[in-house]
Amino acid sequence: MAARELAYVLPTRNHVLFPGAVQTILVGRRGSVIALEAAEPLGRPMLIVAQRDESLDEPGIGDLFAVGTLADVLHVLPLPDGTRRVALRGLTRAHIRKVLEQDGALLAEVQPIIGESGSAIEDEASLRELREAFEEVTTLGLAVPPEVGEQVASMEDVVVAIDLISQHAPMSVDARQTMLETLDPHERLQLLLIYLRKETEVLRLQASLREKVEQEVNQSQREYFLREQLRAIQRELDDDGDELDIYRQRLQAAGLDAERMDVASREMAKLVRTPSGSPEAAVIRGYLDWLADLPWSKTTPSSLEMRRAKAILDRHHAGLEEVKERILDELALIRTAGALPGRVLCFVGPPGVGKTSVASSIAEALGRNYERVSLAGVRDEAEIRGHRRTYVGAMPGRIIQALRRVGTRNPVLVLDEADKMGRDVRGDAGHALLEVLDPEQRSEFSDHYIEIPFDLSEVLFILTANALDEVPVALRDRLEVIHFPSYTEDEKVAIAQKHLVPRARATAGLSAAQFSLGSATLRRIIRMYTHEAGVRGLARSLESLARKAARRVAEGDEPLGRITGSQLSALLGSARPGRHGDTLTGIGVAPGLVVSSAGGDVLPVEVRLTQPWGETPEIRMTGNVGDIMQESAWAAVTYVRAQSGNWPDAPEFRHDVHIHLSEGAIRKDGPSAGLALVAALASALRGQCITPEVAMTGEISLGGHVLPVGGVRDKLLAAEREGLRTVIIPKDNADAVEKLPKQVRSRLRVVTVRTIDEALRIVLPLPSKRRVSSNNSGRTSTS
Repeated sequence: MAARELAYVLPTRNHVLFPGAVQTILVGRRGSVIALEAAEPLGRPMLIVAQRDESLDEPGIGDLFAVGTLADVLHVLPLPDGTRRVALRGLTRAHIRKVLEQDGALLAEVQPIIGESGSAIEDEASLRELREAFEEVTTLGLAVPPEVGEQVASMEDVVVAIDLISQHAPMSVDARQTMLETLDPHERLQLLLIYLRKETEVLRLQASLREKVEQEVNQSQREYFLREQLRAIQRELDDDGDELDIYRQRLQAAGLDAERMDVASREMAKLVRTPSGSPEAAVIRGYLDWLADLPWSKTTPSSLEMRRAKAILDRHHAGLEEVKERILDELALIRTAGALPGRVLCFVGPPGVGKTSVASSIAEALGRNYERVSLAGVRDEAEIRGHRRTYVGAMPGRIIQALRRVGTRNPVLVLDEADKMGRDVRGDAGHALLEVLDPEQRSEFSDHYIEIPFDLSEVLFILTANALDEVPVALRDRLEVIHFPSYTEDEKVAIAQKHLVPRARATAGLSAAQFSLGSATLRRIIRMYTHEAGVRGLARSLESLARKAARRVAEGDEPLGRITGSQLSALLGSARPGRHGDTLTGIGVAPGLVVSSAGGDVLPVEVRLTQPWGETPEIRMTGNVGDIMQESAWAAVTYVRAQSGNWPDAPEFRHDVHIHLSEGAIRKDGPSAGLALVAALASALRGQCITPEVAMTGEISLGGHVLPVGGVRDKLLAAEREGLRTVIIPKDNADAVEKLPKQVRSRLRVVTVRTIDEALRIVLPLPSKRRVSSNNSGRTSTS
């Protein structure tokens, strides 16, 4: 026997290492890691010994087998989870004589076992028998690495071969430990041969059973597949019948008449003849789904009561008195006639004045369903009338889609932004609406996808637009136009107090004590931070204030509470400067009034006179103006040239004329700037500034008359908003003054004129003591 020696112990749960074998194990237990770290620097072998109970995490001295294997540590690889991957090579068996615990690790006194030489059994018969048994068991399917078989085939020492096979044979831990503790090589050989013979029999039996099972499974699978195919065929036949019954019930519930049901029946018959998985079948099913989902006969009972309708309009909308009166007149027709035959309402006005929300209120007053269809950017006729089913991915048009969503055939259908439609090579979407809105055609509206006439006569269509100019003339002729004016300041304050502030407060999750505004603060926001006909900019400003109030609450600071005007600059930034400022005053400058899709506005008309470069004076006009405005400029120049001789101290009008209108990025057109053009030309020629805080609008004639123009109410509101005090308008537009709110009329002086001379006497009164002249540069001198 060899002398005893000390070795650190590495317990294993399910590993038994044999001499001569190389094996890799994972080491993660604290005691094992300590033992490994202590033994590695010393370069001494470690004792690899299996523990009796694999479930123990920290085995003690009595939990280990008495025989283990001394092994060299070939390599240690630390892993990210703190464990170690250790490569070991077995050296020799060893008896454990005593086990100590040192610094958390196990240290054993062991006595190596020097086994008997294999020379006693190293005869050709024993080695051949072992090789044949091992080869047979590997041939039958024993999972052994290929290199092990090569090593066994080339070995001359039976003892080494026994340990190598024992290491790789799939034996239990107890069987391996028995092989390790059997010191007599003859006994080990017999034990291994017995194991290999048993394993051979088991593998042969498994192979026989596997073959029988495979034969039975193959036959069973064949029968199973045949039965499943038969069931699938039967199911397909039954499903076709069930599917058609379901479609037939849905179509009957939708209320299709006999003619339309006949079309649906032909499609169902086609579906039966079409393979279930083909693309054509999917198209037919989609078509039948659309037919079944459309509200062919479903309507919503109207419950119109005029007092209730007026209360709904008043509750949801401040101001707009004329609009609400007109709408109530239209609703009265429905109340008395039971329908609104042939009438399509069109709401026209600047953005943010409540066109869409008024349409929603009409639906509420009528007790009908409401649906909105946006027409902005629609260029293809098929967007309105649908695509034919011959196209891949075909769909009905937006009108039919909206009716499917709303679920009734008599809803209030809002066609929003009708002036934003376009046209291209695929057709004109605006003209496609003619069939939808024409009272003579809508009862037989045919969508290209549905191909069955659908009755739209009970639908209440409401169009909205910012301007009628972009709406096709043929379509415009079929509309009952209701103009939505700009909101006055008082109306904006009322809307903000009733709707916008509570909405901003609710969105931010604040209480009235944490966020509120008074009417004075709201007026300051309207005047200094917004410039609009509606209230969208005001709503954005209030939402910005609510966000800042919510942030203060979220950060634990003192809530804003009631916001005052002095806080606005800190919360919203600097107030906007005047849109025109000093540009409304000066020689050759006349404040004109215009109206656009955004409402009324004040536009300064600037004129400069210079000495002509040639014999014939030239007229130049800049500022992105249209043809009609250029014609008004020519008429103004002609009138001033004809009348300049009658003005005292006015020079002869032989100048080049440059007329400029600011905000050149915005297109300007129309005749209503004619009066302002004449005033600016006269101011430049006479070298006299126009009376301050006066604006004007009106078309002119060469005979000196001031003709009526449109949008006077919006223009007057714009003048009042800009702080002007006097406005000159045509005499024929005098009725617009009566439509102004009393608060605006009290702050604005409106002068009506019939002739240009009447207007010039107001804006350019003849000087009594001083004469102001102008040089070419625009500077003034007084004498």
